[in-house]
Amino acid sequence: MPPAVGRLATALTRLRAALGSVSYPLALPSADEARRVGSALIAQLDDYLLPRLARLDAPLLVVVGGSTGAGKSTLVNSLVQAPVSTAGVLRPTTRSPVLVCHPDDVNWFGHGELLPGLTRTAASSTASDALQVVATPTIGPGLALLDAPDIDSVVDHNRQLAAQLLAAADLWLFVTTAARYADAVPWELLTTARLRGTVIALVLDRVPGGAAAEIAAHLGEMLTANDLGSAPLFVLPETELDERGLLPDSAIGPMRVWFAQLAGDANARATVVRQTLDGALGALAPALGGLGEAADDQARASYALDERVESAYRNALRAAEEGLRDGRMLRGEVLARWQEFVGTGDFLRSLESRVGHLRDRIAAALSGRPAPGRNLRVAMESQLVTLLRGVAADAAEQTYAAWHAHPAGAALLAPELQRPSDDLPLRADRMIRDWQQWVLDLVRREASDKRAVARGAAYAVNGAGLAVMIAVFTSTAFIPTGLEVAAGAGSAVAGQKVLEAVFGDQAIRTLATRARTELMTRFEELLTVEAVRFTERTAAARHETSNGAVLRQLAVEVENARKELSLSGSGS
Repeated sequence: MPPAVGRLATALTRLRAALGSVSYPLALPSADEARRVGSALIAQLDDYLLPRLARLDAPLLVVVGGSTGAGKSTLVNSLVQAPVSTAGVLRPTTRSPVLVCHPDDVNWFGHGELLPGLTRTAASSTASDALQVVATPTIGPGLALLDAPDIDSVVDHNRQLAAQLLAAADLWLFVTTAARYADAVPWELLTTARLRGTVIALVLDRVPGGAAAEIAAHLGEMLTANDLGSAPLFVLPETELDERGLLPDSAIGPMRVWFAQLAGDANARATVVRQTLDGALGALAPALGGLGEAADDQARASYALDERVESAYRNALRAAEEGLRDGRMLRGEVLARWQEFVGTGDFLRSLESRVGHLRDRIAAALSGRPAPGRNLRVAMESQLVTLLRGVAADAAEQTYAAWHAHPAGAALLAPELQRPSDDLPLRADRMIRDWQQWVLDLVRREASDKRAVARGAAYAVNGAGLAVMIAVFTSTAFIPTGLEVAAGAGSAVAGQKVLEAVFGDQAIRTLATRARTELMTRFEELLTVEAVRFTERTAAARHETSNGAVLRQLAVEVENARKELSLSGSGS
C-alpha cells in the first residue's frame, strides 16, 4: 500500500472509531439529523470507503436504483441478457437485492469486503440483511450490476437499504420513467449523490413514441439546473418485452455497448472509481463540521442543565448554612431540651464529676426515662434532619422546574426527580449521628490536653460535646445561658463558666467553628448525592465537547490525506 493511501486509511479508521463514540443523547433540534448523518457516514466508511481504498483496482460496482416500478430489474436482466433478477408488478418487493458479476469477480463481491454487513446468498432471500450474488459470463469482468430496492418503497427497511447501497456505488445508474422523472424523492437522492461526488448515469424508461425528444429535453434541463448536465442519459422507448421478459436489443443495445466498453477499459473504470471515491472523501469535511457543531450543541446544553442543578443545590447549601446561623434551630424542641439539660444540673454535673454521670445513668435506668443529654441529642438530630430535608426538597423542585423549561432537560426528567431521594431521611439520620459522634471525639481529643480534665473531668466530654453542638446553632458560637433559660439560670451560667474554665473561651469558639465546618461538609456531600440524580443524566452529553473537537480535527486530517493522495489528479 502506498504511504499516502496508508495515511488516508489510518485517518479514516480513526474517524470511524470517533463517529462510533458520539451519541447526541440530548433531545435537541440538531440531534436527530446528526444521528442520521453519523450513522450514514459510519455505514459508508464500512460499506465503501475503507474497502474501496484498500482495493482501488477492485471491480467497479454499478448500483441500479430508482423509483417503484421504474423497471430496474428488467433493465438489469436485459443488460446481462439473462433473467437473473426477478421482475414483477407486486410492490413492495420483499426479496433480497441482487448483485450480478462475472465469475472472475465473485471473489471480491462474494466475500464481503464491500458491504460487509450484508450476508451473501446464492438464492433470493427475504432476510433483511441478505445480498444475492449471481455470477454470469454474460457480463464482462471488472464491472458488476446491483439491483437495489426502490428508493421510495413503502417499507422503511427497503428505503434505508436502497440508500445504503447507493452510498456504496462507484457509479449510480438512476432509472426513472417518462411519467415519474420529475418526482421529488429521486431528485433529493440525485442531489445527495452529486454532493457526495458519485458518478451518475441516468435511464429514462418507457418513453412514449413521438415524445422522446420533448421529455428528454426537459429532463436534460432539470439535470443541468441541478449540476448534473454532464451525466450520461439513456432514453428507452416504451416497447414490448420478449418471451424472456427482456428489452429488445434495439432498445437496450446502445447501453449494453456503453457498459461493455466501460468493463473493458481499465483506465476508464479507474477514473470512475477514483472520481467517486475522491468525491465521497471530499464530502466528509462539511458533514463532519455539522456533526461537530451538533456535538457542541450537546455540550452547551449539558452545561446549561448542569448549571441549573449546581445553582439549585448551591442555594440549598447556603440555606442550610443560614439555618444554622440565624438561631432558628434553638427554638422549639432543641431549646426546651437544652433548658432541661442545663436546668436540671446535668450539664454542670457532667462537667464536674464521674459520680454525677453515673448517678444520672442509674436514675434513668430505674425510671425508664432517658437522660436529658440523650433527649437533647435526639432533638438536635431531628432539627438537623428536618433542615436538610427541607433544603433538599426545595433544590429538587427548583431543578425540576428549571429542567422542565429546557427542551433537552424536559426529556430527561422522571417524576421521582421532583422530590428528594426516598432514602434521604435515612441517610440524613445516619449522617447527623456520625457528626455528633465526630464532635464528641473532637472534644475528647481537645480535653486530653487539659490538666483540669485529667483530675476527673474527662467525663465532661458528653456535656462539652453537647455544648459545642448547641454553639453550632448560633452565629456567635456562644452557648445560651440564663438569658435564654428561665429556670435554672444559675446552673446554666455555672456550666458556661466551667466549660470555659476547662477549655477556654476561644477554644469553645474554635471547636464550634470546626464542628460547624464539618457539619456543612457533610451537608454538602449529602446534597451532592442528591444533585447527582440529575447530573448523571447529562453525563454522556458532557463528553460531546471533546467529541466535537475530535471530529473537526479528523476532518482536517482526512482532507489533507485526500489532497496528498490526489485521487482525481488535481490535488484538491
